[in-house]
Amino acid sequence: MQRATRSSRRPRPPAAADQAVQDIGLHHGATAPYEPIGAEQAERLIDAALILMRDSGVAFEAGSEALGILRASGCAVSEDGVVRFEPERVRDALGSVAKSAKLWDRTATRYIELDCHHTWFIPGMTCIKVYDLESGEPRDSSGEDLATISRVADGLKNIDAVCIACKNVARSDIHGEIEEFSIMAANTVKPLEYLCEQAASLGVVIEMAAAIRGGHQQLFDKPYFLQIITPLPLNYHAMHTDQLIQAIRAGVPVSIGTLPIGGASTPITTAGSIVNSLATDFAAMVLAQLVRRGAFCIGSSDVCFMEPATGSIGNFAQTSLADLVMCQLRRRLALPSFTGAAGYSSASRFSQDAVAELTAGMLQTFFSRPATLDYLGSLDQGLTYSLHALLLCNDLAGLLRTMWQGLQIDDDALALDLARSVGPRGNYLAQQHTVNHCREHLWQSRYFGPNMPLGNAAGADADLHARIDRDLRELLQNHHPAPLDQSLAAQLRAIRERFAAVHSPQ
Repeated sequence: MQRATRSSRRPRPPAAADQAVQDIGLHHGATAPYEPIGAEQAERLIDAALILMRDSGVAFEAGSEALGILRASGCAVSEDGVVRFEPERVRDALGSVAKSAKLWDRTATRYIELDCHHTWFIPGMTCIKVYDLESGEPRDSSGEDLATISRVADGLKNIDAVCIACKNVARSDIHGEIEEFSIMAANTVKPLEYLCEQAASLGVVIEMAAAIRGGHQQLFDKPYFLQIITPLPLNYHAMHTDQLIQAIRAGVPVSIGTLPIGGASTPITTAGSIVNSLATDFAAMVLAQLVRRGAFCIGSSDVCFMEPATGSIGNFAQTSLADLVMCQLRRRLALPSFTGAAGYSSASRFSQDAVAELTAGMLQTFFSRPATLDYLGSLDQGLTYSLHALLLCNDLAGLLRTMWQGLQIDDDALALDLARSVGPRGNYLAQQHTVNHCREHLWQSRYFGPNMPLGNAAGADADLHARIDRDLRELLQNHHPAPLDQSLAAQLRAIRERFAAVHSPQ
């Protein structure tokens, strides 16, 4: 194993004038990301994905627009819709795909930069239950729960965008999907991540986002949301490729990736599952570049593995190692890496087990440096959402950002002149140098370190859950995101009603 070395293949950070307006997410500094495999091994994995795409191919739904685009471009297409990609074509797409994208907030005044130099923290994704704040018991999630989570995320300092953290289970249809976007837009000013099953839902959401932005060209110029698309491994249904084509044409950034389960839908070995995941990602990126060359469409498959004793998704060690490797491979291709390996726990409650797994997963991010962490707050195998877990992840994100400041090494930091003047028997308590630097790299934690309850403080015997619960309830009571303009809210409602009039609710 080896640490990364600086080479001509690693992209340089953007110039200061080009960085995001709110550049708190910058992780590219004096410390290098960790790379668990060597350059030769990394190239072998990428080459293996290209060979798999050429020899075995990727399945696309017969009659889909995507299959027509691929066939017209000269790709070899079998009668059953399996497309075989020549490696040169894939390499060309990997070279032409946009390596970064700006995701703007609701007011189009602030953005986050999706690239290889920043990491952004986002709550998610699509849980079907929440832990009730009064009883603590899991129950089916609702639109009101999504609104609450969006409002809480809006008020958390280290949460940078908002995703569909939970579903409105009572309305699991196309109209419910569209409503989820409206709920997020109304309850946070931050940029959004959106995902849906139906391409028609995305069409309505694009229309609503254009209304918020002031027009389709304005949305193209300043995208408001990222579209997440989740195909099966090496298998694209029309509902997924139609979304990709629609988003790319509208200028909406796309993150497309499968959730393979090693031992079930992909090989059980880490290398085998990574190769299948990369091939799935690369196929979508080829299609996106055929739709609009230079579009932002990033593969984001999260490699998971079957736990042999139960058959469920598990094996923390293997999943974490695979995530490190996937981040390394994408970085090698100058592509941002979207990952769900952190901020997520298989624990069924916000318990000591959950805190341990959440902490381990979040701290791994210091080494992997993905562009986004999209699953903050998801517990119980991703089924149940925990606001308490979200607040813990927000705190741990602050720790990561403190560490990513890097190590300054100059004459002032080395302090050799000061050390000579103080001498071997002196101390530094009264030195101005200590005053100037004592708060550098200080993690302003809400729950740990210097802010831990003291023995004589009120509530000193409260455990972590109780301290987080106190913060959560205060935030729910006092934080109120800037509301949508009433005329704009009416405009969004009219768009939904026009769609509902044509497509009656099921």
